[in-house]
Amino acid sequence: MAVDIKTVERIATLSKLEFSDKEKQEMTGDMNRMLDFVEQLSAVDTEGLKPLIYMLEEEAELRKDEVIETITQRDALKNAPEKDSDFIKVPKVINKG
Repeated sequence: MAVDIKTVERIATLSKLEFSDKEKQEMTGDMNRMLDFVEQLSAVDTEGLKPLIYMLEEEAELRKDEVIETITQRDALKNAPEKDSDFIKVPKVINKG
């Protein structure tokens, strides 16, 4: 699979990024080099190898998951710029349509 200018433009649109024509050319080259590198990795024989989960042999010490109240609802609402009786009001961020 090769990346072309059209693919870079589509990725830029989805990412809400803007590139100049020169930057699009550079991105095309960079992405193709990345794909070539990944292709080289697929040629490595990994038959019989266990997946690497941790970089160290030691297991991480996990703390007990305990529910603690750090701030009350009333205290949280006290500094909210907009609120009703129980909740902080925030601007709508999702538009349907």
